[in-house]
Amino acid sequence: MNFWQVTIKADVAVVDEITDYLFDLGAVSVTFTDAGDTPIFEPPTASDILWEENYITALFEESVDAESILLALTQKYPNTLADCRLEQIAEQAWERTCLDQFQPMQFGDRLWICPSWATPPDPLAVNIALDPGLAFGTGTHPTTALCLEWLDGHPPLNKTVIDYGCGSGILAIAAAKLGATSVWAVDNHDQALIATQDNARQNHISAMQLQIVSPVDLPVLTVDVLIANILALPLIELAPKLASYVKVDGYIVLSGILADQAQKIIDTYSTYMRIEEIHQREEWIRIVGVRI
Repeated sequence: MNFWQVTIKADVAVVDEITDYLFDLGAVSVTFTDAGDTPIFEPPTASDILWEENYITALFEESVDAESILLALTQKYPNTLADCRLEQIAEQAWERTCLDQFQPMQFGDRLWICPSWATPPDPLAVNIALDPGLAFGTGTHPTTALCLEWLDGHPPLNKTVIDYGCGSGILAIAAAKLGATSVWAVDNHDQALIATQDNARQNHISAMQLQIVSPVDLPVLTVDVLIANILALPLIELAPKLASYVKVDGYIVLSGILADQAQKIIDTYSTYMRIEEIHQREEWIRIVGVRI
């Protein structure tokens, strides 16, 4: 099957409204990318859209009147759409690209992320089955890799863990497979919670071991390890709350931080933890501390 793809460049103020209108017009999916040059990869706590300028990409079934959709969009938003493009794409093209680009990846000594269509290179390793999807987190981004490598080097055997900003659930599932007795996967995006639930089921992680909740539904508790792979601004804003979830001498693992933001994070979290390690990959930083 082929699809019509409509790509729109729009200001952040109208993205939600345009997205709703695209679905009203019959879009089968809508995704977003940065139209500027802002290195952001996961939404902060208060917004689904981060960038000042966004590319909105909508897919429509081949049978729709694509020209009418384009006309409807330009008539409804004549002053806000900076750019609007229409093209036809083949379903097989992006499916094949996905298959070719996402292959088994190793993190640390024994942790592997494998798509469902690939045979795990090491059957005796800790293998996580994970396919690319709508929610953030397949291990390909340096920040996720940094967290996975830390988990592999510090397996939370018989410990309790919070994965705050869980995205696809990859870190929560890794913690569970590495022996955590109880894991909380937390995200304020419905799609992330759905993706985490699906991925947990695919990896045979029980609901008793992994609980998936929004931030407002996370109960008052303390854990041995908290991992927050989000962004610098929400990490700073949430510092007192995140620290309150960690036992004294427990680990706080922070990622999603650009190199020039690291000192702000260190200054903020020094109130709550003793910094033990700072590790950089490309322009991204992982900061690990022990709760005081």
